[in-house]
Amino acid sequence: MSATTLENTGVPDTADATASEHIASLRGRLDEIDQQLIDLWRERAAISHEVGVTRVAAGGTRLVLAREQEILARFREALGADGTQLALLILRAGRGPLV
Repeated sequence: MSATTLENTGVPDTADATASEHIASLRGRLDEIDQQLIDLWRERAAISHEVGVTRVAAGGTRLVLAREQEILARFREALGADGTQLALLILRAGRGPLV
């Protein structure tokens, strides 16, 4: 293998440096998105919890199944089967487990 290629890859060193910079940039953006998702998750959970507490204090039920079904459908339509799983996790974060 020549000195200008990476061992076992066949990728020239300059391409590797460019790829590494690009990957680092993309990972930085992913980290930013992850933080936004975490922040939004926490905000949504807090608001959802407040809705539940307010509803119970007003004499209502702890949760409204029709509302949860709307949310599940919205996520399923947008993201497919994975959307349903994501919505279930999001709903649980806001209301807690159904035990």
